[in-house]
Amino acid sequence: MKSKIYYTLITGTLLLFSCQKLDREVVTDLSKEQIEVSYERVSQLLNSVYVEVQSGFTNIDGAMMASATDEAEHTQVTSDVQNFNNGSWNAISNPNNVWGAYYRGIARANLFLESTDKINLDVFRLDPSPSQQDIFRRRAYEIERWKYEARFLRAYFYFELVKRYGGVPLLTKTVGTEVVATTTRNTLAECIKFIVDECDAVINVAIPGIDVARTPVQLPIRYIFTATETDLGRVSRGAAMALKSRVLLYAASDLFNNPSWAGGYAKPELISYTDVSSVARTQRWQAASDAALALINAYGMPTLSNTFPNQFNANSFQQSEIIYNRRNNPTNNFEIANFPIGLQGNSGTNPSQNLVDAFEIRVGAAGASQTAVAFDWNNPTHVANIYAAGQGANARDPRLDFSIAVNNKQLVTAANFNRNLQIYTGGADGQPIPNATRTGYYIKKYINNAPNVTGIHSWNIFRLSEIFLNYAEAQNELGQFTTARDYINRVRTRVGITMPPVPITSDPAEIKRRIIQERRVEFAFEDHRAWDVRRWMIAPETLGVPLRGVSISSSNGLPSGTMTYTRIDVEPRVFVANKMYLYPIPQADINLANGIVQNPNW
Repeated sequence: MKSKIYYTLITGTLLLFSCQKLDREVVTDLSKEQIEVSYERVSQLLNSVYVEVQSGFTNIDGAMMASATDEAEHTQVTSDVQNFNNGSWNAISNPNNVWGAYYRGIARANLFLESTDKINLDVFRLDPSPSQQDIFRRRAYEIERWKYEARFLRAYFYFELVKRYGGVPLLTKTVGTEVVATTTRNTLAECIKFIVDECDAVINVAIPGIDVARTPVQLPIRYIFTATETDLGRVSRGAAMALKSRVLLYAASDLFNNPSWAGGYAKPELISYTDVSSVARTQRWQAASDAALALINAYGMPTLSNTFPNQFNANSFQQSEIIYNRRNNPTNNFEIANFPIGLQGNSGTNPSQNLVDAFEIRVGAAGASQTAVAFDWNNPTHVANIYAAGQGANARDPRLDFSIAVNNKQLVTAANFNRNLQIYTGGADGQPIPNATRTGYYIKKYINNAPNVTGIHSWNIFRLSEIFLNYAEAQNELGQFTTARDYINRVRTRVGITMPPVPITSDPAEIKRRIIQERRVEFAFEDHRAWDVRRWMIAPETLGVPLRGVSISSSNGLPSGTMTYTRIDVEPRVFVANKMYLYPIPQADINLANGIVQNPNW
């Protein structure tokens, strides 16, 4: 008899699960028990967990999360991402409602973990021939490794939920609808501890190896790209250490140690630690510091040796600084969505003037005495060198040129697309052409060389520079200002960037300002900004202020004209501080699970 293989998510939706296809109902001749004993079929269950790792290229109705922050605007005014910007999102309509998707991934991980111990390898184990014993050892090793990969992925999904919703229900086994109805949220502290404990399990595990003696081995710190490497993209020990670093950084930050923003919320333990004493906070910062340093030491790269643009091109998955990423199949979807309107694209993500202004400008000739300062629209020299490249006086931070496409410069070098952009009013890429950029800029980071050629796009989840800045932030909070400054400068002085070092100071507020600045320009469009400004609790002055752009005019209406740049307001933005630090839990799930309490003021 044919049977349906399924499991239940917290949303109460019954999803069919088979070894053949995912996300649709498939009738199969195999029973659940037959699938669970098969090495090949259970491996497909793990693949379905990996599928739930999301990239951030166009996942919010065609937009990036950057367009819901002060990093960018989305060209399409009807995109759902605009609901974030005008404040119209709610528990029924959330443009980034990932609750169901991540619980689907969690449920898949739970089902996989419940299946691995049932895999039957007796046909190899009981055969004494060397070839069959070799297969047994390899498969036994892989099955055990898979378990820890699934535990990492489940922990990662939980972190993605926690950073959006605070404490969430912790489900570690498959559940039925009767359990869903009585499900409650775990506290924030319980969720953080669970994620960290799962990371530690992956970091510390020693799995019986594939040699005859089955010598225990740890997961590799990273998988190194070679022509024959088949495990690139799998969870590594470094990925688990990076997740631990990030979650402990968030756990120590202001948002999760200050429930006062929510007013008289009846369940503060769901959105914050309850012990927010100076002693407790110091312990959290120390844990964050220790986690970051442990990865830095284990990774064996005390400086950043990859060039900045190489971490975002079609071969970025080969770069040694990429700790973990999601590699997509070759497409040109991102190029079609984001190339300029005059170069066969749809304009997509328009970087803001708010972001462009954050890239510093150099003062003085290249050399040890050179400094860098904030760009100043009231300084005629700055405005005259608004997009100046290079290492000399008045040049901007090179990450501006690597991340953002500007007027009168090339976006790409491919034939037929390598002209200088004409973003001035009346130009081929500027207003008033319908769907031209609304800010005066186009995105460059992650763009491959042409919109009519497919290529690999890898979404970077953890980069080594993040760990350096995580460590700098924790060290600053612990009063270790010299070390904090050192690690900021390690990011600033990577090959091809070589920005002047930040000045020596013992002012923690100034060092924190520098960290905020550095994360902003280093991680632009990488889905950090929305969460950084929340955990620092500076969202009202970043997400709740007008988004700015630039209006460009040419003296003769041609690329050869003298360009005049005028800063403009593109649109107002809304951030309601007593509720928008966290997402609302979907109302449909609250209706299904009576024990789930809504987040503050939603």
